[in-house]
Amino acid sequence: MIEIVLAALAGLLIGSFLNVCIFRLPRDLSVVRPRSFCPGCEHAIAWYDNIPVASYVLLGARCRHCKERIPLRYPMVEIATAAAFGVCVAALGPTPAAAKFSVFSAILITLIASDFADRILPDEFTLGGTAVGLVFAAFVPMEAGFAHLFLPPTLGWRWQSLAESGLGAGFSSLMIWFVGWAYQKIRHKEGLGFGDVKMIAMIGAFMGLRWALLTLIAASLVGSVGGLTYIFITRKDASTYELPFGSFLGLAALAVAMYGQVLSGWISGIGP
Repeated sequence: MIEIVLAALAGLLIGSFLNVCIFRLPRDLSVVRPRSFCPGCEHAIAWYDNIPVASYVLLGARCRHCKERIPLRYPMVEIATAAAFGVCVAALGPTPAAAKFSVFSAILITLIASDFADRILPDEFTLGGTAVGLVFAAFVPMEAGFAHLFLPPTLGWRWQSLAESGLGAGFSSLMIWFVGWAYQKIRHKEGLGFGDVKMIAMIGAFMGLRWALLTLIAASLVGSVGGLTYIFITRKDASTYELPFGSFLGLAALAVAMYGQVLSGWISGIGP
């Protein structure tokens, strides 16, 4: 139980840092300096006003100095990261696998929020996340997938895991790039940004090709239904509104990873 609590607390702190990345990276600002400040009045935020979730509640969701409203995104990112870390450790224990999926969740939460807010998927989390996923594949075995079909059975698990991670990153990103390229050729306008291509490469590196393809299918369905519903409710112009597909892709990946790879074994273990 203590491990779960500590993981959740770590998630709160990391979520607070992720909020800094979500605001600063799309604006080409350093995530290290200066210290946290209010975007409205640019006044430095004191440490006691920067406590995850608690400060948002105590301040009434407003800056202490200029009274500008603090976006709800801040506590949502912190709570989501804490919940993801807690669930990973609860289901997988304090293991390298729990660390892998905690890091994966943090990356996805950042990309979901960044794309929704600014329609930007920072390379630090897409390309950087792809590299991190490949590194994890060398230490946390991935389940046998399509790469297993083309490799000799005598090859060690580490190389098989790396091959599955690389295939997941390469093939899934190539496929979505081709779809976007074909759409542009036919409709003469951009259908998918290159950030989406890099994001699916990151997802494939962490989960492998099979789960990356499932994520693409789920994201397409959720994006279509959710996007059309949002356009209808807000009365946006469907011909010009830019759908944050990266956000839907991240939500789908988070759901697929949590249910398919993190919680599946735990749920079956506690069932009747």
